[in-house]
Amino acid sequence: MSLIATTPTPPYYAVIFSSVRTELEQGYIEMANQMMALAAEQPGFLGVESARNELGITVSYWQDLQSIKLWKANICHLEAQKRGRLQWYSAYKTRIAKVERDYEMDKI
Repeated sequence: MSLIATTPTPPYYAVIFSSVRTELEQGYIEMANQMMALAAEQPGFLGVESARNELGITVSYWQDLQSIKLWKANICHLEAQKRGRLQWYSAYKTRIAKVERDYEMDKI
């Protein structure tokens, strides 16, 4: 699996989730892995990139706004969001952006 998501020719959408974690680890990794797998099965999902240090940033890519809306309302994702607010995050921000242009370099 590549660390950089393969995306189609723009336009498409990016959901940028920036977060600061609490010290509680119980169940987080399992839920994060489950959400990654579940997101990949959703209509309109294009890919994901994620990195974590003091600040975690996950960017998921979507075909359109309707796909993002349906993912946000997914019952399993709603449960993960709830647990995130109650247990795993001390702060987070979600941004949704339309990608109108992209370019790349790949020496791998």
